[in-house]
Amino acid sequence: MDKTQHYVLFPNHDNGMRLHKELKAEGVRAVIAPTPRSASKCCGISLLIEKDDIETVKSCITVHDIDILDIVEIERDINPNRDKYC
Repeated sequence: MDKTQHYVLFPNHDNGMRLHKELKAEGVRAVIAPTPRSASKCCGISLLIEKDDIETVKSCITVHDIDILDIVEIERDINPNRDKYC
């Protein structure tokens, strides 16, 4: 299992939704996700993408002239005890 996740960060919600739509049309899997606070304090949404799709995503960003802040790699934070109260 990969220990990192890749997020596309945006200056605003509209750019995130535009890129999601364009990637979906190209058949690239991208999941709308909350922006990890360790990555950015700006826009509340980001796109979670696969490492193998980064170059395709960059190309899509360029072709469709979509503003992004960055594409970041963050260590996966899986806490098996999250939301356990007893």
